[in-house]
Amino acid sequence: MKKKFVLDTNVILHDSDCVLNFQDNDIIIPITVLEELDGFKRGHDLINLHTREFIRFLDSFSGDTLVNSGASLGEGRGKISILTEFSDDDQVLKAFVDRKPDHRILSAAIHLQKKLPDEQVILVSKDVNLRLKARSLGVNAQDYYSDKIKDLEKLYRGKRLIESFDVDKIDKFYKIPFQVPVDEVDIEDLVPNEYLILRSATKSVLVNYNHQLKVLERIDKVPAYGILPRNAEQTFSLHALLNPDLQLVTLSGKAGTGKTLLALAAALEARKKYKQIYLARPIVALSNKDLGFLPGDVESKVDPYMQPLYDNLGVIRNQFAETDKRFQQISDMLENGKLEIAPLAYIRGRSLNNIFFIVDEAQNLTPHEVKTIITRAGEGTKVIFTGDPYQIDTPYLDSLSNGLSYLIDRMKGQTLYGHVTLEKGERSELAELASNLL
Repeated sequence: MKKKFVLDTNVILHDSDCVLNFQDNDIIIPITVLEELDGFKRGHDLINLHTREFIRFLDSFSGDTLVNSGASLGEGRGKISILTEFSDDDQVLKAFVDRKPDHRILSAAIHLQKKLPDEQVILVSKDVNLRLKARSLGVNAQDYYSDKIKDLEKLYRGKRLIESFDVDKIDKFYKIPFQVPVDEVDIEDLVPNEYLILRSATKSVLVNYNHQLKVLERIDKVPAYGILPRNAEQTFSLHALLNPDLQLVTLSGKAGTGKTLLALAAALEARKKYKQIYLARPIVALSNKDLGFLPGDVESKVDPYMQPLYDNLGVIRNQFAETDKRFQQISDMLENGKLEIAPLAYIRGRSLNNIFFIVDEAQNLTPHEVKTIITRAGEGTKVIFTGDPYQIDTPYLDSLSNGLSYLIDRMKGQTLYGHVTLEKGERSELAELASNLL
């Protein structure tokens, strides 16, 4: 049976191409949604870009077909229409005190249910609370699933530990050329650029699978701008970050595992290969407050959100004496724009050619926003995403639907992509204990 999907505003803000992901089913846009979108069309953030893209998409349909019979979304897809003739439902007015857009959208779904009793009407929303309200009134409601991964526990980790490995084979990695053909080792399901810890009873070795050469290559601990990796995961991370063949790298893990610090250290180490280093993060206001509540000008408002990035830069700089050339070099790069730290919204629109581009806190981006960033990467650009899928700060994302998890799931196996999940905290014993227990 074909379905009628009623879309909430937040679904469109999450993915401006969402209407193309419902197969041959019909899409209904309550007029209230367009009213809400009107408040998002101005601005420089990615959410404003998505709003304008969707409005332009609707505008591409000529005549009044959108309001009347609906317009076809193309071969193999259903129709899209705007619902204008409905009123606040009596059930909604009795159940909820406030007359707000969410309740108007819910009324639209109930109106369609009553008008089309033989058809399946489903309200699609990223808002858990609205879904619960809908179900309490007998309306079928669901999340937007098109860009959700199935199971976070099965998400690609980028690394594996193989115990009881043949010690004689491990010895081969310590002889020139420090690599072993994959057909000489018995390891199944190797993924391009995957990292392995091969361990016997007496020895171990860190290796990387080079898909092009069909070999496993030994990896050694190599410092990056004075930062020496403290464990195998950090060693793997720096290898991926400094590998010129990998144009896209993701680092995931809990707070204190060194994701941002390693990415920044690698950028500084590789600075001569790139025109500029961008370090950006999405701004997610605390306690659901907008930036407007903070005092000062624009720079003063965003500084608190950028401070963790400056802190990581300070950790790297403070390894060196003030007389050291590398200490002064970081200050010079900040002053002349070679190294730029800014909110992600301010980076959008810039030229991304020959850039080492680090996006921090990527778990607070939608899959569509991640796609927007990557598709703008020009020639010679390397893009790094870091974040913790379990630490989501936005109300309409979770560990399964955020952009970082989606990216890792979809990019697994691509030859120009590398990933490492970091698990061991390196800030302090106290920080590790708090991360695990609290």
